[in-house]
Amino acid sequence: MLFGENSMNKAKKTALYGVLTALALILGYIETLIPAFVAIPGMKIGLTNIVVLFSLYAVSERAAIIINIVRIIVLAMLFGSPLSFVFSLVGGCLSTAVMILLKKSDRFGMVGVSIAGGVTHNIGQIIVAMLVMNTKAIALYLPVLWITGIFSGMLVGFIGGLIAARIRTD
Repeated sequence: MLFGENSMNKAKKTALYGVLTALALILGYIETLIPAFVAIPGMKIGLTNIVVLFSLYAVSERAAIIINIVRIIVLAMLFGSPLSFVFSLVGGCLSTAVMILLKKSDRFGMVGVSIAGGVTHNIGQIIVAMLVMNTKAIALYLPVLWITGIFSGMLVGFIGGLIAARIRTD
């Protein structure tokens, strides 16, 4: 953590949260412009998770949670539907919780934490799909999503690490 929340005045903290949320929204919009990978339906790179991961490591757990929830709500209102909101919210909250726990354990680096976040995001989405579709068969899709979650998590973790190493937020 580059600084604690207690060391930052309220206006500076609000501005930082706003900038990071705006960046997450921009990355979310950019991701909507990337055509879906037809071979793996539902697969996304997860560009917005770069901001969540950066927030977790450079700001605080609380910042990562708030920024993630706000970006999920706003992106769903702008580009999604009520159902896509539920998928994103469950996946995003589960992945953020896992990333926080793994970071606290001090056993994983940023890339490992990001990979776990990508994989658990997919698990959260499959749980929602199983409930919506009222079938457990959709769980057979998990291994495919885990592979994409691993690669996306590696990319997001690598980029997040580069950014965190170069940007000071205090």
